[in-house]
Amino acid sequence: MQAVVKTPHIEITLKGEISERLLSVLEEEYGDSVQILDDDDEETVDIFKTDWYRKVKSRMAPGDNLRIYRENAGLTQAKLGEKLGGVPRQHVSNMERGIRSISLKTAKKLAQIFDVSSDKFI
Repeated sequence: MQAVVKTPHIEITLKGEISERLLSVLEEEYGDSVQILDDDDEETVDIFKTDWYRKVKSRMAPGDNLRIYRENAGLTQAKLGEKLGGVPRQHVSNMERGIRSISLKTAKKLAQIFDVSSDKFI
């Protein structure tokens, strides 16, 4: 059996014989974020090691990452612009579409906002 919890800031994977008590604690704490996989039913794959992921990743531009992180955080372009210190919504839009490059200074601010490496935006 395998229990998996994955949120933006937490990743827990347990494998083997997992007690019902531990499963109930995980489900109580993380709710729908908990996935229980029976080893007999499903084969798990580390998506980051697949050819498909490498192919998709190679086609992603910094603006794509910006859009994904912004949407996952539930921010509008205007709200992200405010968090960046008054950047106009149109500038955020242009960065997402690759029309406007993301400066190192902005990449560092984005990294702080989303708690990720600035490399995601360069």
